[in-house]
Amino acid sequence: MRGRYPSGPEFVRKLAGSEQAKERLQVLLETVAGTCRTNEACQRLNISEQRLDQIRIDALQAAVHGLEPRPAGRPAHIPNEAELEVQRLKERIIELEAQVKAAVIRAELAVALPQAGGAESKKAEGPPEGASRRPSRKSS
Repeated sequence: MRGRYPSGPEFVRKLAGSEQAKERLQVLLETVAGTCRTNEACQRLNISEQRLDQIRIDALQAAVHGLEPRPAGRPAHIPNEAELEVQRLKERIIELEAQVKAAVIRAELAVALPQAGGAESKKAEGPPEGASRRPSRKSS
């Protein structure tokens, strides 16, 4: 047979976690593998047989849950309320900056073309009362 020898329950020592959790998992794996009897496991962990069964069920259920198939790739980012508010504020800043640019351009045009502003106001006023643009034709 080729390849490495399989890691047994002692592989648990390489995992992250407290020593108590590692010891419990190692003993549970030994009981599942049949290398450790239930009574011996209870004595090693200093717990009752009912508690050992409860821990075994919890651990195996967590293992099954952890091995459920999941979609490939990174999970989609769901923005929280603070991130949404930041995005709204950034959009508002862009909108206000555009309004400021427009106001600056209008002010520069008003300074550069002062006669245009006067001509528009004269047109809006209309002719003085009694004055007309064309002489009226009188029919004789």
